[in-house]
Amino acid sequence: MKNSIIAFVSLLLLASCNKNESKTNLHITGNIKGLKDGTLYIQKYNDTSLIAIDTIKIDGQSTFESNLDLKSPEMLYLYLDRGVTNSLDNNIMFFAEPGTINIETNLDSFIASAKITGSKNQELYEEYKKINSRFNDANLTLIERKFKALKSNNTAVLDSIAIAQDNNIKRKYLYATNFAVNNKDHEVSPYIALAEIYDINIKYLDTIQKSMTPKVAKSLYGKKLTKYVNDIKKSEAK
Repeated sequence: MKNSIIAFVSLLLLASCNKNESKTNLHITGNIKGLKDGTLYIQKYNDTSLIAIDTIKIDGQSTFESNLDLKSPEMLYLYLDRGVTNSLDNNIMFFAEPGTINIETNLDSFIASAKITGSKNQELYEEYKKINSRFNDANLTLIERKFKALKSNNTAVLDSIAIAQDNNIKRKYLYATNFAVNNKDHEVSPYIALAEIYDINIKYLDTIQKSMTPKVAKSLYGKKLTKYVNDIKKSEAK
């Protein structure tokens, strides 16, 4: 009888543990070299504002971890409150998805040194950003040339720069569209459509939306993209 009671209690404890474990599906680990004191906030967008979904106190140890319940793959932010100084270098974007994600960085170059592993969506987003940065750099160069042409009132050069800027934007948007379609089985696809090329011609957004796999279409960003495309179509039909 005693053994039966012990076994029954053990089963209850095991069931309780499993129930608690099932509440979270995202495990975040990390290390911020050089950080001894401060507060980390894991944030997400709620409508148009960032809200904290977890708070981590750093007191002597530079390592940290968090366990969260992630309903769908989503872009999250690791915000560092340095306590004594204000800095623009304090918020790391990372594309979270169920599983274990690790973030390694250092205090001096918090964003630039960040290495994020464990998320396929993050890996794809970094691939996208690497190519996309070339279009951004090209645009900055053209802006510099435009400023000089304005000073010298060189209309011929200004016209050529305007054409070059237009072509650069077209290439940038076409690349984003192709990248989203080619990665239609990952949530990064609708995210790029919504965050990077939301103002592109509706036919391209429609193409991305229709290309999404059923799993992605049911995700947070998949649903948002479908609604966004439908809203534009309704508006244009009036």
